[in-house]
Amino acid sequence: MELFTAINQRQSCRNFLEEDIEKVMIEKIIEAGIMAPSPLNTQPWDFIVITSNSVKEQLCNGAEKCKEKAIETSGWKWLEKYSVQFLKTTPVIIVVTGDKTKSGVDIFNEDGPLAYQHACAAAIQNMLLASHALGFGSVWFTLFDKESVKELLNIDDNKVPLAFVCLGKPAKKSAKTARKPMAKKTLFID
Repeated sequence: MELFTAINQRQSCRNFLEEDIEKVMIEKIIEAGIMAPSPLNTQPWDFIVITSNSVKEQLCNGAEKCKEKAIETSGWKWLEKYSVQFLKTTPVIIVVTGDKTKSGVDIFNEDGPLAYQHACAAAIQNMLLASHALGFGSVWFTLFDKESVKELLNIDDNKVPLAFVCLGKPAKKSAKTARKPMAKKTLFID
């Protein structure tokens, strides 16, 4: 698939068929993530591949608690309609972790290390595009409590779970979401 076609066609998918994904395909998607750029080539990402139904259920329960807390804290009633139950039936969840000690020169900046998160975001985007090119649906999911996920998955102290990449064969085509025009989001300085 041509790159710009993949970028324009890819949509988030939360409705998957209950079909396994071959390990070779999961590995191909992770390899695409590994090809992302990173500061000083630190490659701060690690990937935890989850197919266990019991672990997916625990992740879903944690996400539900996180959602309830977000609604309570923010007052965003619309969030009540947002279901996280798809986490239980997603064939594969790839937890993307970032290593805070592999951030690059930004560790000396006032805000501290952030570039490791940016590198992991680039890896996630590569994985989402690769998933689409291979005919899979995917979603970038971040509604979870990091400490709970660290504990559940025995993630090292210096690593942070940043996102779940949920993968599967789409049960239906996802609706295209609107994007704001480039002119409203871009400033050219000559």
